[in-house]
Amino acid sequence: MTRRLFLPLLSITLTMALAGCRKATPAQDSAPEPQVQLTPVQFAADSAMMHVNRQCDLGPRVPGTSAHAACADYIAARMAAYGLSVEDQTFDATTWDGKAWRGRNIIARYNADAAERVVLAAHWDSRPWADADPDSSRHREPVMAANDGAAGVAVLLEVARCLKELKPQVGVDLVCFDLEDYGAPYWGEAPDDGSDWCLGSQHWSREARRTGYKARYGILLDMVGGHDARFCYEGFSLRYARSVMVRLWETAAGVGAANLFVSTEGGYVTDDHVPMNETAGIPTVDVVPHVNGAASTFGATWHTVNDTPANVSKENLRLVGQTLLQMLAEEM
Repeated sequence: MTRRLFLPLLSITLTMALAGCRKATPAQDSAPEPQVQLTPVQFAADSAMMHVNRQCDLGPRVPGTSAHAACADYIAARMAAYGLSVEDQTFDATTWDGKAWRGRNIIARYNADAAERVVLAAHWDSRPWADADPDSSRHREPVMAANDGAAGVAVLLEVARCLKELKPQVGVDLVCFDLEDYGAPYWGEAPDDGSDWCLGSQHWSREARRTGYKARYGILLDMVGGHDARFCYEGFSLRYARSVMVRLWETAAGVGAANLFVSTEGGYVTDDHVPMNETAGIPTVDVVPHVNGAASTFGATWHTVNDTPANVSKENLRLVGQTLLQMLAEEM
């Protein structure tokens, strides 16, 4: 994951409570509110965890490595096997250290001809440096990125498998971004605007604007599998996609994930959803941890050598995935 600048959010909790609540005691002459019907399609946590392990079995997916190339092929092949149309969106990028790369975003489309669309996204690359590890001697080792990369992709892959049974009434685009986590470590020279991060989503967002691509909303998944994960209201998401975030948190509560999607304030996070909102103009919510009391707000394994499959929660993957399936099932 990234380069986060967290700033306090003011007056959000009350605002969100008012935005999302229903009347506790409706008037006697009011009709009862219809109950939301939960989809019978179930997200398989074992399948998602298998995808986490398969990615990590390749090794850290650091740009320029054979593991990186093999992982992109794996994601594209699985999406195609699930019946989605798959596009490789390649792009040229120069990172903070002056290196030139050929990036590869993977775009998988369900119901490709539908005009009304929803976009779900995650990044698939691994950070080259474990620069937040408690052991400073390991800071230049790559991160396995089981949570910070593989977990979000694994949820998207299992959602992709479920789409044929779910049959949402909109088109769904599942986008896996490359070169998200190559931002400058503490020993590098980073630009002040944070543009050294999220290179794949920057390119995708520029292309979306250029081609006129539209979607009702987007949901970005980042580090969604940590045992200690708790997702709070993220600042940019509220600024650009408040109604989507309210609905997402209410949907999570409806499928039993209220303990994970916590109705409290978090902070502002520089992540792939920022160009999706600001450049592509798609109201996009970031599902990202805000963990109080940990060494990192993003959880104990963030940018450390301990970001391994052993530290990923199958149950948290299931709750996030089931929330997404319910959101899609309710689209009309």
